[in-house]
Amino acid sequence: MDSKTALSLVLPLSLGLAAFGGSLGLGLAVFGALSSMGRQPEITNKLLMNMTIGCAFIESITIYVLVVVFILMGKI
Repeated sequence: MDSKTALSLVLPLSLGLAAFGGSLGLGLAVFGALSSMGRQPEITNKLLMNMTIGCAFIESITIYVLVVVFILMGKI
């Protein structure tokens, strides 16, 4: 197996793995925020701002993987 074949197999798998991990992270973040809001409704505004920033960081990791996959696809 040469390097081009290996890249063509690994790149879609790595992107799928990054998307799966990002979706799990986002789901856990939203679940934690909603359960915290249910227990203490007075911290909703502060919690929503922090959750939004955290979700942006989680999603940025998936976008970075997508950019790297596009760059490496040019090598195939």
